[in-house]
Parts: sequence; structure tokens; C-alpha cells
Amino acid sequence: MSHEEYRPGIATVKRRADRCGACSFDEWVVLKEEGYNRTNEMKSFFRFVLMTLVLLLVALVSALTAMRFAIHGREVAVPDLVGKTPAEARRTAAASGFEMEVERQYYSATVPEGKILSQLPPPGTQVRRGWQIRVAQSLGPQRVEIPNVLGESQRAAEINIRRRGLDVGTVAQIETRSIPADQVLGQNPPPNASGVSAPKISLLTADAAPPPAFVMPNFVGQALGGVTLVLQDAGFRLGSVSVAPPASTTPVAPAGSPAVSAPPPAQPTPASIVVSQSPAPGARIIAGAAVNVEVR
Repeated sequence: MSHEEYRPGIATVKRRADRCGACSFDEWVVLKEEGYNRTNEMKSFFRFVLMTLVLLLVALVSALTAMRFAIHGREVAVPDLVGKTPAEARRTAAASGFEMEVERQYYSATVPEGKILSQLPPPGTQVRRGWQIRVAQSLGPQRVEIPNVLGESQRAAEINIRRRGLDVGTVAQIETRSIPADQVLGQNPPPNASGVSAPKISLLTADAAPPPAFVMPNFVGQALGGVTLVLQDAGFRLGSVSVAPPASTTPVAPAGSPAVSAPPPAQPTPASIVVSQSPAPGARIIAGAAVNVEVR
């Protein structure tokens, strides 16, 4: 037999193999046909997976491209507003789909008074329509003298600054015990400064420092006289001093006998022993505070 007789298919090969009996050549042909079919099935499966991945990649790239065009398609260049009056700048900004706000005012020796000195975002920046352009307006050359408010109270300094047509900038405080509270310790710009950019003065004022704090010592078991001296030396005050009730109770008089009067309460003496205190030991206490004790 020749190999061509087995090309019609596995069924034909099997039938002929049955007629001529089991032969090794027939079995080899059947196995080869089955392997060929499995190979074709695997190729088809991998081809399908590859095509699916390619389609997913194309869809992702298309979505990203469409999103980019949707976002950047509405962007326009920011117009140049520097050197224009606020009215001109507002019209120019509105024509390009922007809003404009005069945010600050600065002195300038080069830009005339009333014109736009700077802007943000800068000209030519690509942003979306409806964006707000913040601008600074020129006040022209500096013509106001910076006053000296050092040593004045904060209120007096603010009045002095505003009376000259200037604004009060940031007011900061620093704690100090040697300078009266609310006194101006520093200013920026300094007195009589020239070339100032903004018409405002920032102040540094003194703030009263909080009283020093201490940790309450333990006076329990000590004599009242010694505790009083320690408190006075440390800058504290001895507050209320109460006597703890005695441990034993007053005896009850038998029936028919005269009533026994309770003894008068004992008075604290320098030798009395402290049994409790307020604030408690370890508590935070400020200078000059009063310390209350109970003695026996």
C-alpha cells in the first residue's frame, strides 16, 4: 500500500485497516491524523486569544485618545493682560472665555498706576475655558513714607498706618516678660524704607508670657509650720486649713444619765500634721496659686 491511500481521512484508514488486519502502518497513520487535528485546534485557540488582546489594546488606545481630545479640545491660550487697565483686561479675558479678578496691588516704578502689573496664569498658558485669571494692579511709584510705629501699642500702630493710606499686614506675637504686652517690637518694611512693593506693614508685638508652672510636691506627713514656709519661699500661698475629724466617735451616754457634750473642734497649730492636700501631689500648679491642706 502507498501513503496516498490514507489521505481521505481517519475513517477511511480505519475501514481499510479493518479489512487488511491490524498493521503497524495503519495505526501510525491514524495517530498522525489525530495529532494533526489537535495541533490545528491549538493554533486556532491561540489565534483567537491573540486577536482578542489586539482588539482590547485598540479599544484602550481609542478611549485614551478620545478622552485626551475631549479634555484638551476645550483648552485655549491665556491672553496677555499686562499693561492694560482693569476694564480693558476684563473685556479681553471675557472674549477668550475667562474671568478676571484684581487680587493685589503693588508699587511699581515701571508700570503706570492703574495698569495690570502681573497675572496668573502667565500669558500663553493653555487652560480650560472659564478659568479665573488673577491679576495684580500697579499703584505707580511709591509716594507714601513708611511710618515708625516701634514702641507703640498695636492699636495705635494700626491707626497710624491706616491714616497714611496703608494697610496692616500680618500681626505676629512673641511671648516676653520684660516688655509690656501689646507693644510693637518690630515692623516690616522698616521705618522710612524706600522701594517698597506692597502698601502694607506687618507688625511684631509683645505678648504676655504665661506664668511659670511647677509640679506640686507632696506635703503629706509634714508639719503645717514647715509646709507654710516652703510654700511662701516658692511663691505659693497657703489656702484653707481644715482639721480632719478624729478617728474615734463620741461615746453614747447611758439612758437616764446626763448627755455628754462633744469636745470643741481642735485648732490647727504649726505642729499639726498634713494628712491631705489640694492640688494633689504631682499636679501642675502655677506660681502664686493657693494650696489647701487638711491636718490632724
